[in-house]
Amino acid sequence: MANSDQRTDAASEKDREKWMARFQVRLAMQPGVDRAVVLQAVKDVTAHCAETGEHPRTAFGDPDAYAVQAAARLVPADRAARARQRNAVVDTLDSVLKKARDVAGL
Repeated sequence: MANSDQRTDAASEKDREKWMARFQVRLAMQPGVDRAVVLQAVKDVTAHCAETGEHPRTAFGDPDAYAVQAAARLVPADRAARARQRNAVVDTLDSVLKKARDVAGL
């Protein structure tokens, strides 16, 4: 029976790691998120799960949705707005450059 429990524990740990990895990637993609924000969010999730014994999905839900919530909570609004504005400018430039390459036949 111990073998079955070990496999269940290993599968649960693997699922926990997958949740955390996805959460970190999605969080890093949010406007204004830097390394400090990711580290703080991971610390918060890890501490909560260690204290309660809950799986992160049980405690926080979908990792993508929680990444958006964590970013909104941890990133100052002005920094997030500046990052979104920068991203919009870069997207516009990329679009203009693509059109120029298409016209030039490159």
